[in-house]
Amino acid sequence: MENGLFDTNFNDDGCIICGSDEAGRGPLAGPVTAASVVLPPDFPIEILNDSKKMTEKEREEAAAIIKEKAVAWGIVSLSHLVIDKINILQASLLAMKLSYEKVSEKTHVDILYVDGNKRPDVGIECHAVVKGDQKIPEIMAASILAKTERDRIMKLCDEKWPQYGYSKHKGYPTKEHIALIEKYGPSPIARKTFMTKSEDETPSLF
Repeated sequence: MENGLFDTNFNDDGCIICGSDEAGRGPLAGPVTAASVVLPPDFPIEILNDSKKMTEKEREEAAAIIKEKAVAWGIVSLSHLVIDKINILQASLLAMKLSYEKVSEKTHVDILYVDGNKRPDVGIECHAVVKGDQKIPEIMAASILAKTERDRIMKLCDEKWPQYGYSKHKGYPTKEHIALIEKYGPSPIARKTFMTKSEDETPSLF
């Protein structure tokens, strides 16, 4: 245990640990993005944190180091269309599963740890850890990769649909975002299942 973290990379049985996390469960628009990471024993875990508690600059710098030094990493984004089809929980779990599978193609993994209280259906031992993105380095690293990749996608969406302000709120249900939806209507990347329409066809949250 160091700085409130426990390094699960190689436990007493020599198991290789992979961590997985997602970003984008709460937004009204855009994809959900998941990442999975296997870290080496000598990874500088002091650069890691819950991605939500880091500045954008800190996340970007950490993401570059993770991609350079990780044993293996994988990132998968699933669109608003997939979210509307199978619901956000299933899309989040599927994204984590697919990102793990990318990692498993590159290196052997014994145990998968995922953030939260639900587990994806993978073919190895898997544990869900509540607040894992604050405890387990591999999950923390995955949360950083997922967040930085989703933010990158939303900035691209902002360039295509600048009236929605995606580079600022990243699709989350801020007052500003909701006001823009009311003004312009749902964007092409809106999650329709996250909205209802009142009698005057004005979008509102469930």
